[in-house]
Amino acid sequence: MRYHNITKDDMLNGEGLRTVLWVAGCTHGCPECHNPITWDIEGGIPFDEAAREELFEELAKDYISGVTLSGGDPLHPANRREIGELIGEIRRGFPKKTIWLYTGYLWEEVCELSFMPAVDVVVDGEFVVKLKDNSLHWKGSANQRVIDVKRSLAAGEAVLYE
Repeated sequence: MRYHNITKDDMLNGEGLRTVLWVAGCTHGCPECHNPITWDIEGGIPFDEAAREELFEELAKDYISGVTLSGGDPLHPANRREIGELIGEIRRGFPKKTIWLYTGYLWEEVCELSFMPAVDVVVDGEFVVKLKDNSLHWKGSANQRVIDVKRSLAAGEAVLYE
C-alpha cells in the first residue's frame, strides 16, 4: 500500500479531532475530485513501518478522537488487504478511538468485507459535481451517505450516522 500524507489534528474529515491517512489509488475518476493526485496506485510513498509508527503516535494522543482513512480510495482492490490489516491493528491498539473510512464504492458493495465490523463510520459513494453542496456535513455531494457501520450491519441495510 502507498500513501500521500498523514494529516494531524484534522477537523474536517469526521467527528472530533482526527488523524487522516491519505491512501494512494482510486479508479473512480470523479470529475472535480478534490484530491486527484492520489488516484495513481503507484503514487505517493510506501506505507512502511515509519509511517505506521507516525500514525500510531498521533492516535496515542488523548485529544485525538480517531483515524480517518481517505485518499484516493482506501478500498481500491489493491489496498483492501493492507487496509484491513491496518484497521485491525488500530482497533486492537486503540479500542476507544473511532475509525472513519471514505470510499467511492457504495456501502452495498463493501459491507461484507471481513474488516468492516471494526470500522465505525463509512462515507460512501462517488463525488458527483452536479450534487456538490458545501453545506453538507462530512461529505461533498448529496448522493454520498455517512453510514453508521455497526447499526447498518445489525439492520442488514445502510443506516445513516447521526
